Amino acid sequence: MSPSLVEETAPAPAAWWESAVIYQVYPRSFADGDGDGVGDLAGLAARLTYIAALGVDGIWMTPFQPSPQVDQGYDVSDYCGVDPLFGTMEQFDTLLELAHSLGLRVLLDVVPNHCSSEHPLFQAALAAGPGSPERDMFHFVRGPGGDTPPNNWQSVFGGRAWSRANPSSETDLDWYLHLFSAGQPDWNWRNPAVGDYFDGVLRFWFDKGVDGLRIDVAHALFKAEGLPDSPSAGGVVDGLRSNPQVSDQEEVHEVYRRWRTLAEQYEPHRLLVGEVNLEPARAARYTRADEMQQAFAFAFVKLGWDPEAWAAVGNELEAARQLHGATPTWALENHDIVRSATRFGGGELGALRARAALVALLGLPGPAYLYQGQELGLPEVDVPLEARVDPMWARGGVCRDGARIPLPWTEDAAVGHGFSLSETANEPWLPVPAGWGHHAVELQDRDSDSVLNLTRAALALRRKLWSDGVFTADDGGTWRVEDGGLLLCERNANVLVAVAMGSEPVKLPAGMVLLSAAPLAEDGWLQPNNAAWVLRG
Repeated sequence: MSPSLVEETAPAPAAWWESAVIYQVYPRSFADGDGDGVGDLAGLAARLTYIAALGVDGIWMTPFQPSPQVDQGYDVSDYCGVDPLFGTMEQFDTLLELAHSLGLRVLLDVVPNHCSSEHPLFQAALAAGPGSPERDMFHFVRGPGGDTPPNNWQSVFGGRAWSRANPSSETDLDWYLHLFSAGQPDWNWRNPAVGDYFDGVLRFWFDKGVDGLRIDVAHALFKAEGLPDSPSAGGVVDGLRSNPQVSDQEEVHEVYRRWRTLAEQYEPHRLLVGEVNLEPARAARYTRADEMQQAFAFAFVKLGWDPEAWAAVGNELEAARQLHGATPTWALENHDIVRSATRFGGGELGALRARAALVALLGLPGPAYLYQGQELGLPEVDVPLEARVDPMWARGGVCRDGARIPLPWTEDAAVGHGFSLSETANEPWLPVPAGWGHHAVELQDRDSDSVLNLTRAALALRRKLWSDGVFTADDGGTWRVEDGGLLLCERNANVLVAVAMGSEPVKLPAGMVLLSAAPLAEDGWLQPNNAAWVLRG
């Protein structure tokens, strides 16, 4: 059933996202329906009941729109289509209907900072030549001459952030800006036509019934007037933070006020989630009452196994919440980050810590996001050099392929451990390592102590505690570290989350243990690398 527009004066519905857990799907690595070795919409639809049975509230799908796949879909050539690599629009419509019938909301990625160099508007800009209105949709600038670009900006993927529009021309001396690969030119958001174009993109998906959008590189749409040199010319550090000329310009907030108004013209209201890779105090400004409802807590996503760091970041995020109102949006993994089992030490130790971190994550106040395979405790994979496809790696950066290995569904190695649903299938697009079947869904499903069944239990209990009013949307998060490396987060007067991050067992505060990542020791002691939810009073 198609959604209908409502008057702006209609009362706002309940904010379902305040308690939601969303499962991130990386489609090309989730399930392959047609046997070509690449995950697709048909594979996702066939496995959607698995996600629903976890107990999550929805899915976020990374890009499946038409793309040359220079950056695995984040170089979009048609924002309102489906790449044949993943299927058809009819298959997406069927998937959306099925998800809703299972009680799952569906969030899509939108990439407003840049598009593909094959996007028709960029191709028109190249053809139109210097000084044309078409080029004003992007950042085309004439350089000072020779091989010198317009400024010293560096690409996130390594090297300079500028490429010649027409290297063979003696008259077209323009360069174009790309904060990522040369195949991803940046839109010029100072041109009102760009904002109008993206209004149409949002309406297209919202009209279909999509429940929300995750906004890629949400803080970088506007560049400083005049495109001045960056004070940090030696390279890009931590995304775009080291270049203040391309990050967190004040004008960007007007975009999200406009989008929030548009999202609230729909019933139910649509959700806007920002990838805002900034310090907590700055990132929280993007979730003020008239902007996006959520922004990922990036300071938390990248943490190691360090109680003092967790407490410091947690208190920073709580201070930002009190100032701007929106609860932190928690995650420990995504498609760009080293998986937590490896980040927290690797091997058996890292696996224990990842279990504990998962329990802690789901007990924190506010919404949470899980990345596919996190519920299986998957480790990072060291992909062979010859098999790596990440453009960041190709330009001298880190390789993100290790977090994108296709999911193991079966112990049997056939068709990529069940990744392909076709009996005659190509090899998966990234190689599956030896022993990958030990993490398989079918094995963990039968093991009551598996990470998969721990995830299901935590999600079921979390839902009940929200339903019973034990967890509420007004919960804060006061963090501290006690002797022995015991990390505590008091989410409200009744509930705290405890994580044993030291090397010795620690005594839990008095109360009833509702859930623990591993069995407790005698007399209420929490073993190292374990976590628990405690009900007090």
